[in-house]
Amino acid sequence: MGRGALLLLSLAFAASALAAEQPQQQPPQLEKKPALPPPSAAATGVSSNSVLVALLDSRYTELAELVEKALLLQTLEDAVGTHNVTIFAPRNEALERDLDPEFRRFLLEPRNLRALQSLLLFHVLPSRLHPSSSSVLSHATLAGEPLDLSTSPDGAMRVGAGGAAVTHPDAVVRPDGVIHGIERLLIPRSVQEAFNRRRSLAAISAVLPTGAPEVDPRTHRLKKPSPPAALGAPPALPVWDAMAPGPSIAPAPAPGPGSGKHHFDGHSQVQDFIQTLLLYGGYNELADILVNLTSLATEMGRLVSEGYVLTVLAPNDEAMARLTTDQLSEPGSPEDILYYHMIPEYQTEESMYNAVRRFGKVRYDTLRLPHKVTAREADGSVKFGAGEGSAYLFDPDIYTDGRISVQGIDAVLLPPAAAGDGGKSPAAAPARRAPAVTGATAKPKLRRGKLLEGACQFMGVFVRRSRFMSCQ
Repeated sequence: MGRGALLLLSLAFAASALAAEQPQQQPPQLEKKPALPPPSAAATGVSSNSVLVALLDSRYTELAELVEKALLLQTLEDAVGTHNVTIFAPRNEALERDLDPEFRRFLLEPRNLRALQSLLLFHVLPSRLHPSSSSVLSHATLAGEPLDLSTSPDGAMRVGAGGAAVTHPDAVVRPDGVIHGIERLLIPRSVQEAFNRRRSLAAISAVLPTGAPEVDPRTHRLKKPSPPAALGAPPALPVWDAMAPGPSIAPAPAPGPGSGKHHFDGHSQVQDFIQTLLLYGGYNELADILVNLTSLATEMGRLVSEGYVLTVLAPNDEAMARLTTDQLSEPGSPEDILYYHMIPEYQTEESMYNAVRRFGKVRYDTLRLPHKVTAREADGSVKFGAGEGSAYLFDPDIYTDGRISVQGIDAVLLPPAAAGDGGKSPAAAPARRAPAVTGATAKPKLRRGKLLEGACQFMGVFVRRSRFMSCQ
């Protein structure tokens, strides 16, 4: 009996202890929640210990400034937040000493932003790499072009096609990346080819053609040829007399083989000028209109072959895109607009700027008679037109060969008569004297000579003057 009571007491004690522990273990089970994933580096931003911050505060600030001008900070922040990166960076003194000034200007031009971005991303690998321990000869870059690694005979590592030596391996080491100092800038093949194409533009027609006209440095106009004019000399007739007649501007027949007008090859020069617009970039719409939509290229080539000179104010693609369909749909509208951008003089950016600085306002003749384009100085440049229809000279001397000069402007110019109606008015014709119009009841007055007038006065003294029809 004593053992049974003892057993019952032990069971009751165990039950009470279990009931006392149950409320303490249940709340943790109810409050248990799934663990949240750790926030990514891209969502929280770049930390102060990032390799990008170290790039800004190091001997590679010139490269960091190029990254900022290329608008690549967000791209590199995303790359650092995704994985470790390796940056091959030339020092500031290497960029200041070895970088070609012409190549630097090419990289900093706004139209070459893609080339600058490709150049900088070519220095970044999406993985951590130590040059001495790497056995891979080619690595992918953020630019999409592979970067080659090689070992020189002295055991030093070299990167790039030209073999730039790694002068400071592990110059900056951070948890999210590493910077290796190299001796010079790495240039990918695509950027080098783009720079070569731009540099070769100057060689298209860099040499003045044989027999180019002489320009008076005081007035910046062609010198008048002394009579008698030699073969191939500039013509004495105005340029408007040599243009093809009619508003449609039909191509005029080429000069004959014996006319002496083949001294200049104007058609090849016009081809060079259009090719320069295409390779220069930003003037594709104007080149397309000259080649496909009008016969202006043929007309310009003929005028240049006969000895005339032209200055073309070329609107860029953004300016041409602002033209409405109504302004280009009327027959002859493209010719009317472009003829207003052609000046029958050879002017450069320097000559026009000197003229507006000296005289304040200069009016240039255009091939769209009788309209003239007005130029004045504004903001250190040359401004054409007035009001909302004005345009600035912002891309000077795109093409200058002694016969044709091309100056880039940022808007399409419309003559005052066509500015109000959207440019749909037909081209203005040269001013001519209208023939005399008489009324329906008016009788033509006969013209008498001096002898007949004296006879009529004599007859009026002795007989009636009205009897002679010639004296009435």
